[in-house]
Amino acid sequence: MTGQDQSPTAQLSEALSTAAAAVEETMVALLTPSDSAAPRLWQAMRYAALSGGKRLRPFFVLQSARLCGVSGEPALRTAAAVELVHAYSLVHDDLPAMDDDNMRRGQPTVHRQFDEATAILAGDALQTLAFEVLSGPETHPSAEVRSQLVAALAQASGAAGMAGGQMLDLGAADTDWDETSIQQLQSMKTAALFACACELGAILGEAPPDQRIALRTFGLNFGLAFQITDDLMDVTGDASEAGKAVGKDAAQGKATLVELEGLESARAIAARFCHNAMESLDLYGDRADLLREIAGSVTSRRS
Repeated sequence: MTGQDQSPTAQLSEALSTAAAAVEETMVALLTPSDSAAPRLWQAMRYAALSGGKRLRPFFVLQSARLCGVSGEPALRTAAAVELVHAYSLVHDDLPAMDDDNMRRGQPTVHRQFDEATAILAGDALQTLAFEVLSGPETHPSAEVRSQLVAALAQASGAAGMAGGQMLDLGAADTDWDETSIQQLQSMKTAALFACACELGAILGEAPPDQRIALRTFGLNFGLAFQITDDLMDVTGDASEAGKAVGKDAAQGKATLVELEGLESARAIAARFCHNAMESLDLYGDRADLLREIAGSVTSRRS
């Protein structure tokens, strides 16, 4: 069956699988040093980064790069860098001092499989490897473009992005939250990296500002919808499907729209973000149909 004969859902599934396999191959190469003085650290890094997952963020890098005329090694290395940062964030989020989770993607978390100190170092090393990859000439011949890639990912993962969002999340139990402040937390903790993944493809393609803004807007709205759906699964989902513990948000006093607004209102807000995400892609026409399809399906995910 050709791609034209497949349903949009089947086309998306095939595209996700193809992208995940290509990014996985790139990550395996990056995580296999020719000579290592710290083999246990690299083992933990590989365990964290190569343990499955949807690979949505690298998929967004590859799709946005394609829309901006870029493919091959530059796109794959950039996609792998984003996934390395995501993997580091999960390792640290799972630590006892953070969310204290024992399972991730259906297997023991890194600090349970190895030990807490190794998990901290593995997360540190995954993060720094990501920036090493982006700074390499194999990623782009232009030093200016490489600098923009590094800056964008640093901003998305630092105090203005993931790390700052995690800090807000840790203090959620002692804070009065409203819809606006919860969305700010979630835009930093979750949506910032999705937005960055989409923008990185445009940076690789040296696209004009309107394209960068459109792709970034798509990623931001998708990320907000994704986080709300994640929070819904924590209330209504099954641990065997989710691949991690559920029912923890309420017990820990987490700030979520599900807790604030209820299930149905949270679903409606997620649907609005999905609509906004798809609308932001209008300038790409049908070339962005795969991104529209994934945005339309995010609210029905179960893992």
